Amino acid sequence: MRYILLRNPPRHSRKEENMRMKSTRSKFSTLKQICELIPGHLVAKLARKHGVDEQARSFKPWSHVVALLYAQLAHAIGLNNVSDALRLHRGKLGTIRGATPPARNTLSRANKIRSAQMAEDLFWSVLDRLRTISPSFGGKTYKGFPRRFKRMIHAVDSSTIQLVANCMDWAKHRRRKAAAKLHMRLDLQSFLPKFAIVDTAKHNDNKRARELCADVGAGEIVLFDKAYVDFEHLFDLDARGVFWVTRAKDNLQYRCVKRRIKRPQGRILRDDEIVLTTAKTRKHYPKRLRLVRAIVERDGKDVEMVFITNNFEWAPSSIADLYKHRWAIEAFFKQLKQTLQLCAFLGHSKNAIQWQVWTALLVYVLLRFLAHLSNWPHSFTRLFGLVRCSLWSRIDLLQTLRSCGTAGGDFRLLAAPEQAYLPGLSSPG
Repeated sequence: MRYILLRNPPRHSRKEENMRMKSTRSKFSTLKQICELIPGHLVAKLARKHGVDEQARSFKPWSHVVALLYAQLAHAIGLNNVSDALRLHRGKLGTIRGATPPARNTLSRANKIRSAQMAEDLFWSVLDRLRTISPSFGGKTYKGFPRRFKRMIHAVDSSTIQLVANCMDWAKHRRRKAAAKLHMRLDLQSFLPKFAIVDTAKHNDNKRARELCADVGAGEIVLFDKAYVDFEHLFDLDARGVFWVTRAKDNLQYRCVKRRIKRPQGRILRDDEIVLTTAKTRKHYPKRLRLVRAIVERDGKDVEMVFITNNFEWAPSSIADLYKHRWAIEAFFKQLKQTLQLCAFLGHSKNAIQWQVWTALLVYVLLRFLAHLSNWPHSFTRLFGLVRCSLWSRIDLLQTLRSCGTAGGDFRLLAAPEQAYLPGLSSPG
């Protein structure tokens, strides 16, 4: 057995250790510090706007929002879980602007009848507020962002959220399945949502393309999956001066009118100018398009893909690279669905599902803001895990995030065996 010395452990006196511990203590719980990021007047204002205050008696809209935030942060598995936990911590809960714990049926009814449009407006209002507090929030370039494009790049995609059979009446997706769908337009520079729609999964994605891109400005770039291909909408984007890149469907009918390269160049197989040939598509998009056929690496394998775009100035490799970075939105959905509570819902109605999805997005933005303020260098999953285990602890959250996982920790001797193998198997020698 040999020992590897990584680093001499720093020596701290008992007094220094106590001072370090005191510096992370706070008068308020972690949950309260997170909730305080929401402006005090905002929930009451939105409740009046959407008529939610008229439906509330003892269970106020602010208490409703706090309960759903707790459900996301604690990964609550049901209504009883939320109700029991908040009752057990009634004292600390009351310090969060007088929030009160709900009964099970009260929370269920609130999720069912209170307008989910309030939750949507709350999300966008808080996001705007956080950007006002810290203008640099959302301005940091995402590490996968193609830096040679000095303009805003949007990625558009959707993610299906599987539901139980109780949701069949409003979210029927297949014969015996139910699902909701989250349509998202993500700013690849900030990795923050720009537009989102929560709806059933039975409608085709291209039906939502116009809504998702309604406020995209001239000169900006939109990256679509081929499920969002609607040539009438793409022609409208072109008329507005918006550049777009998407994949061509397998059954696309077209005619090549100009070959921009005569032979394959590296991973670029074809670069052509085309026109659509079917009567319907030609009517919807009468102008020329650019088609690029390239070899792209995906999941460690080289695959051939065909892209179409309305830009005739970029290098063909830039077009393939742009679409490759669209896959970042899939990482966003994975991060959202695997970390937050979007698999076990607190209700089965459409309204209850929408409340929980919008609250999950709100929690994501709040945690991203805390990571921004504390220069958090680790993953979002680790950040969520740290917050989850300290919801009722009275620690200074920002100070804890700044000191967690840094090089100031104590290192110890690590033992490493010379060789380890199963009994009966010879050493590889």
